[in-house]
Amino acid sequence: MHVVIPYVVGALLFGLGVYGVLRRRNAILVLMAVELMLNAVNLILVTADVSVRSALSGVLVESWAAPAAQGVAGPTGGVFALFVIVLAAAEVGVGLAIVLQFYRMRQAVITDEVRLDADADEERVAG
Repeated sequence: MHVVIPYVVGALLFGLGVYGVLRRRNAILVLMAVELMLNAVNLILVTADVSVRSALSGVLVESWAAPAAQGVAGPTGGVFALFVIVLAAAEVGVGLAIVLQFYRMRQAVITDEVRLDADADEERVAG
């Protein structure tokens, strides 16, 4: 398989995620678009790791990596992808908590209707 294919798929996924963040009005769909972008980054990280390791297959590990135990190179794309997955899980937890609280207060999750100033709660209580 050519290395270009996962890079193109990752770029398309990331572009689709950016489009979703910029164009969607529903907060849940915006969170899904952010997840799509994070998964595209995971694909790029793992593909870059595999392509660099295959390009350096004839080179001694000690010449291009930090010293590690028993010939294993240091952090790889898979480890970084794991960190991105943990970050995505935390983002989903916090993001959904915020969206659910907003839904309980306003009965809508439309991002265009979100007011960021402090007067929004005062108007709701007074009205």
